[in-house]
Amino acid sequence: MEPCGIGLIVWVLACLSGPSAGYPNGKVQEVCDSMIPLHGYSSQLFPKHIIEVNVTQFRPGDHVKVSLSGPAFEGFFLQARNAKNLKGPAIGSFVLTDKMKSQLLTCGRVKNSAVSHTSKSKKTHIDACWIVPRDAPETVQFLVTVVEKYKTFWVKIPGPVISQLNIPAWTTTFTYESIPTSQPISHLTVPFSASDCGNTKFCVRNPSDCDPKTKDCFFLSFKQDHSVMLVEMSGPSEGYIAFALSHDQWMGGGDDAYLCISDDHQVGISTATLTGRCYPTFDSQNALEEMSWRLADGLIQCSFRRKIHLSALQGRFNLDADYYIFLADGEVSEDGTIHKHHRHPLTTNRRYNVTGPPEDIGGSRSPFIIKAHGALMFVAWMSTVNVGVIVARFFKPVWSHALWFGEEIWFQVHRMLMMTTVLLTSISFVLPFVYRGGWSQQASFHPYLGCTVMALALIQPLMAAFRPPPQAPRRQIFNWLHWSTGTTARILAVVTMFLGMDLPALNLPDPWDIYTMIGFVAWHVGIDVLLEIHGYCLVCKVEVLEDDRVQILQSLTSAEAQGQTFKKTVLLIYICGNIAFLVTFLTRIGQV
Repeated sequence: MEPCGIGLIVWVLACLSGPSAGYPNGKVQEVCDSMIPLHGYSSQLFPKHIIEVNVTQFRPGDHVKVSLSGPAFEGFFLQARNAKNLKGPAIGSFVLTDKMKSQLLTCGRVKNSAVSHTSKSKKTHIDACWIVPRDAPETVQFLVTVVEKYKTFWVKIPGPVISQLNIPAWTTTFTYESIPTSQPISHLTVPFSASDCGNTKFCVRNPSDCDPKTKDCFFLSFKQDHSVMLVEMSGPSEGYIAFALSHDQWMGGGDDAYLCISDDHQVGISTATLTGRCYPTFDSQNALEEMSWRLADGLIQCSFRRKIHLSALQGRFNLDADYYIFLADGEVSEDGTIHKHHRHPLTTNRRYNVTGPPEDIGGSRSPFIIKAHGALMFVAWMSTVNVGVIVARFFKPVWSHALWFGEEIWFQVHRMLMMTTVLLTSISFVLPFVYRGGWSQQASFHPYLGCTVMALALIQPLMAAFRPPPQAPRRQIFNWLHWSTGTTARILAVVTMFLGMDLPALNLPDPWDIYTMIGFVAWHVGIDVLLEIHGYCLVCKVEVLEDDRVQILQSLTSAEAQGQTFKKTVLLIYICGNIAFLVTFLTRIGQV
């Protein structure tokens, strides 16, 4: 029997080992060469998914957008290989466009040479950018393995074959030496001036009315000289500053970009096209003239001239049309690679024609609709909900006999404030979806927690509508459910606000926002504890009469009544403090 028992154990372990060999987290480096999932099943024959690219030819240094699409799938594994040797190693490296759905893997000695999933969540579309290496082969083909479910997968689905241009390689790496320039670059001798803004120059400044000589001023100006435009750009950055012209408020739709990149005490000035969330596609021929730059006092300043009208072959927008204007800054690594701007770009509130009448305008790093979302949430979850809870928790004895429209005052105030909270939350909840046009994959846990808070906020009034009478046996259950649901919603709302303050679309100043929110939480908890201690002290003053419960209740009521003035004073102080915190946050939101 012993051999049979061992055999049974071995058989069970073998059965269990199949599913355990899967990789729901996407860490599939073990199969870099074969690209075959270790699921113990055979691959399907007829693929349902396709790979698409945005180019058919490439040069070393180019960025190729690769898209995978098809019916919903759980996992994938994407590589680029030499089209003449598909059994060879992965080549080139990738850049992610959505870190929530995809991750970079290193196959062989090439870092970031493959892309895979991050979880088993269903997806129908994945984008990534492939960076062409300097030693790229003549032809490259993309291969992908797709897992629809554990037993259903396709291995090495072939994608398009793209070929290298039959001309000497031109490198578009993000270093000063490789930025194409058509004219020599000279040094600026003096900083820019804003004295002509609104008179002869069209200016964009942040903060408004700031001086481009100062370290905290982002400055962009356009000055027309017949058929040529003089452009000046300045900002506090040790990496790069850039501006872009766009037909909409979403950067990446083929927008016209101009970058000043600091690298090794030099500044390169170049034009580029922004497509999707990939790196900028730098132009092989620069359409700029009379380029100059200056590095001093932590500022990058550069200027250039360009024609208002350029041929379509040069890929630049004509300047005599209406555009949204973006102004961004970011870091540059030691090898010259530029990184995505760490905060939302400064954006004008509408389209402008820089060849029209000169104006002196500002911009915002947060869209108005996102500001409204944040402001409404702050009002609801810093002010109305907390005052409503405190009134219900501590002021029943204070206003126990005063009626307002047939109901006790404390109850009417509580109900009014809570319904206001639900209304403000509902309006605010919709705004980000209107702005994004759907779900945001870039906001981490903030939208998930926000949806949870919205659901709990809606459950509360529905639960209150069916509350049992005061003396009903189920009233105690209702009280606990009502309290626990409301308390959970308030805690999650504070966590959600903490996360939302640092999202790129709002990005309140650090570390001011964290410290101020901590101060508010401490203020609220302090007042709550003070009122709890006050109530406990009143109870302690009551003479406990064991045989006469009516007398006990009367004594409690009398003791509570004695503290009415104290409670009202604390409530007034709390409301004033709440308003102070709220106004502080709303002011900051308006200044972003």
